[in-house]
Amino acid sequence: MVELLKITAIGLVSGMLGTSIGGLAAFFVRNVKNRTLSFILEFSAGLMTAVVCFELIPEAFRLGGQSLSMIGLGIGVCSLILIEDFVKKVESMRTSPRSGLLRAGVLMAIGIALHNFPEGFAVGAGFQSSITLGVTLTAVIMIHDIPEGMAIAVPLKAAGVRPIKAFIVTALSGIPMGIGAFCGALLGEVSPLFISICLGFAGGAMLYVVYAELVPESKRLYYGRFSS
Repeated sequence: MVELLKITAIGLVSGMLGTSIGGLAAFFVRNVKNRTLSFILEFSAGLMTAVVCFELIPEAFRLGGQSLSMIGLGIGVCSLILIEDFVKKVESMRTSPRSGLLRAGVLMAIGIALHNFPEGFAVGAGFQSSITLGVTLTAVIMIHDIPEGMAIAVPLKAAGVRPIKAFIVTALSGIPMGIGAFCGALLGEVSPLFISICLGFAGGAMLYVVYAELVPESKRLYYGRFSS
């Protein structure tokens, strides 16, 4: 139980810290160039892809074989697709141009909070497999959360929200990562085969985030070889 609480705390702190740093940067670092943001997103995408391909998936194969791992990976991708569709439906409810910026920031926070759950799940399942894998995932996802925190804070800043309130919103969006870490660690205690499915799920979710969100967004911000 103590180990479970430790893993949960690690997921919670890293999730809130990453988004909070991004939120503060959006308010106190002026004129962040699109080229710089694009580089950060591509850097995060590269780190996450490397962790999935060289750490998560091989470990999942080792524990439960290819079949269970691929089932978990497919579930992870499908789960993120459903989350993405839900967020898009909520975003389509925007009506007033005046409140658009504020609502965009809040909706972005909700969307990122939803994405943080499977990322926390990856951390929890990773720690159940090995401390090295858990620490690696925690560091990579925390770095990835920094530009997400900026994505929340930028529209809030443009809408005139005070820095302290924007900071609270960005910090709160990281809480689901702690919840996900708890669930991943708890379910990972069942058996090695279940850890394999959990790691596959985490890998699928992370790959979807990379290739459906991070890479397209980085190219939208700056289409050049520098970021890649």
